[in-house]
Amino acid sequence: MALTLAKWNNAEIEEIASGIIQIKSINKCHSCAMYCDDQYCAVCLNPSRNNQFLCVVEGVNDLIAIESSGQFRGTFLILGGVLNPLLGIGPDSLNIEMLLNKIKNNNVEEIILALNPSVEGDATCSYLKQIIPNNVKINRIGFGIPIGGNLEYLDPQTISKAFENKRQL
Repeated sequence: MALTLAKWNNAEIEEIASGIIQIKSINKCHSCAMYCDDQYCAVCLNPSRNNQFLCVVEGVNDLIAIESSGQFRGTFLILGGVLNPLLGIGPDSLNIEMLLNKIKNNNVEEIILALNPSVEGDATCSYLKQIIPNNVKINRIGFGIPIGGNLEYLDPQTISKAFENKRQL
């Protein structure tokens, strides 16, 4: 990257440097932890969103991916990662308090846990299930065979998840 930047003219270097400095002014939404210009992001400010449905994701990229699908019309919360004791990431490192406040303040009825299918993601889902109030319905997104995938090329764990998530036609 440094070698590429060394080929740029002064105006291009100043433009990228200015852009990098402006990153400091990016805020995090007070409701979901998404990047935004003000206190709240566009998703949280959108009055057509159903606050009673909450999708919990690990990071910003996950929120963007789900939002771009157009399939979810509730609100989001970015957890900021998953539990990983080996890396020192415990509940205090995640946006757990923000999650519990959002559940309480918005009368959330259903939570969709859209965490990656890893050991850490599974452990985080189990932990969240224990601390989320019992009156809130908790779901986890389905996992399995990707669209266009061939069974012969899939690993056993993906096939196993696909069978776990089967549904009646």
